[in-house]
Amino acid sequence: MTALPVTAERTKFLRLALALDAVVTGANGLVYLAFAGPVSTLLGPGAGLLREIGIFLLVYGAAVGVIASRPAISAAATKAVIGLNIAWTLASVGAVVTGSADFTTIGAIWAIAQAIVVAVFAELQITGLRKARTL
Repeated sequence: MTALPVTAERTKFLRLALALDAVVTGANGLVYLAFAGPVSTLLGPGAGLLREIGIFLLVYGAAVGVIASRPAISAAATKAVIGLNIAWTLASVGAVVTGSADFTTIGAIWAIAQAIVVAVFAELQITGLRKARTL
């Protein structure tokens, strides 16, 4: 059996899922970085931690954006993004359950909502990777 070539049309869904992840992640990082004080008051974790998370999210979002913009999307890079998204989801839920991040009630709700969004990104990326390989 001959493998089908991976064309731009076959990666359209994956590219969109990665690009959306990059934009949302980068925007979230920018807010954490630029407004760490007020966001800390609202969500609970300290402003210093939020700035560190903001820097990480900006760098991560930029990296995901680069992956999405490449002429050929790397399956290995996409799998790494999926793995990191799953890890973020689990860590967010864990931080709420254990109380380790000192979330306010709004912060806990935000962390769970964010975990759900990131899990959806992972699922969209898994679906996109499958479509790119099997269409």
